[in-house]
Amino acid sequence: MRNLVVILGIPIDNLDMEEALDCIDEFIRVGRATGKSHQIATVNTDFVVKSLQDPELRYLLQEADLTTADGMPLVWGARLLGVPLKERVAGADMVPALAARAAEKGYSMYFLGAAPGVAARAAEILQNRHPGLKIAGVHSPPKSSVLEMPLSIIEDIKTANPDILLVAFGNPKQEKWIGMYARELNVPVMIGVGGTFDFIAGMTKRAPLWMQRIGLEWLHRLLQEPRRLWRRYVVDIFAFSSFYIRQWWFMRTGGRVPAPLLPATDVLILDGVAIMNVKGRVDMSNSQTLMEKGQAALEKSPYLIINLADNTFIDSSGIGALIGLAKQARNLGGDVRLAAVPDFTRKILAWMRLDRFFEIVDSVKAGWPSANAGPSTPQTHRRGVWTVYRMPRRMDATTTPDILASCAALLEENPFLILDFSDTVFLSSAGLAGLSRLNRQAGSLKGALRLCCCAEDITKVIKLAGFDKVLSIYPDADAATQ
Repeated sequence: MRNLVVILGIPIDNLDMEEALDCIDEFIRVGRATGKSHQIATVNTDFVVKSLQDPELRYLLQEADLTTADGMPLVWGARLLGVPLKERVAGADMVPALAARAAEKGYSMYFLGAAPGVAARAAEILQNRHPGLKIAGVHSPPKSSVLEMPLSIIEDIKTANPDILLVAFGNPKQEKWIGMYARELNVPVMIGVGGTFDFIAGMTKRAPLWMQRIGLEWLHRLLQEPRRLWRRYVVDIFAFSSFYIRQWWFMRTGGRVPAPLLPATDVLILDGVAIMNVKGRVDMSNSQTLMEKGQAALEKSPYLIINLADNTFIDSSGIGALIGLAKQARNLGGDVRLAAVPDFTRKILAWMRLDRFFEIVDSVKAGWPSANAGPSTPQTHRRGVWTVYRMPRRMDATTTPDILASCAALLEENPFLILDFSDTVFLSSAGLAGLSRLNRQAGSLKGALRLCCCAEDITKVIKLAGFDKVLSIYPDADAATQ
């Protein structure tokens, strides 16, 4: 059961190194048995700051199977929020510890990324330290965007069939690449490791232990590479601090709200749907109880409606429990809906950019699956010469194959296609690749592909990838048909 603390909208697992390694053991056991991939991210302040402006990165970190606190500012921040983390679990420490565990348990590891020769050197050093460590493969591809990387990498990894894939492309590229190919690769554990190979290979020196312990490792790195890092650190410090202060203030002022109701959570199952009523205050003292009862409910139904009408306050650990339950529900093919969310909670979810991560409804009745089975308009309809296709809530690695199959068939019937994104809250790199493919197909048939009704986050993902220069985007369906 995950114990999550949310900092600026990003959930961080509250565990120590040994517990993180135990989680990876379980991921590998499940992955070997089922083919499921698990994405792990070691999060520092740079990740958090980038996620504020990058909707895809934010969603991938929110959906990751394990996120650890790589930087001391996250540990300090959690402590000031009243939800202390057990310790910092940095990627540069995790990979060597994981190599030792892998040699002991017989896991194989694949090293992907970094500059030519660096990954190979890191693998060699770890193998020398831990005799018996299985190196499934090493590859350092030329620099390119996520969407332009050669597919031969995928085939090589599939052939190698590792238990653990370490991806050193840097953030956010490595997280997006993993999110794009995790479902196809079926590697049990995939971890974005940033500059860890450089540390292991001796290309970059880590700070002395005393600097690591007091949180000054960033200063050591800055002194090593001032030209490359100074701007990033300045931006990170100011952006993280300003947003963090706002979260601290929200939690501080919200914590003063009187809580006359005794904290309580009750669950009932009705017509195959689980309803969990949350009353009173939810904080670090009882968030695990919320998580336990939610998990028990999800064992009976993958669809869970959480009624917050009588909730008086929720802190970062309580929000972390809601994220953990949503993640588990989606893994089961269902979802979590938040009903009757109080103004304070709705406000902080929106500020943390979690209002789109959750499906928020006005009442339990409105959250019923039958009431949300699909958009009120048909999935497809005609507008003149155009076929309009209503896109689903998410276009990611899971949903894109089905979307591509449906839209490819529509283009064969009529090469003029409009994709209506009115209901869509998330678009991933896998989705972008799918849109690119559909755009090429429409062009080859002497037709056209157009997008309309894109939310701000969807438009931002398209622009960050430079696809706004390729895809035609319109404010609404009427404009798209002109």
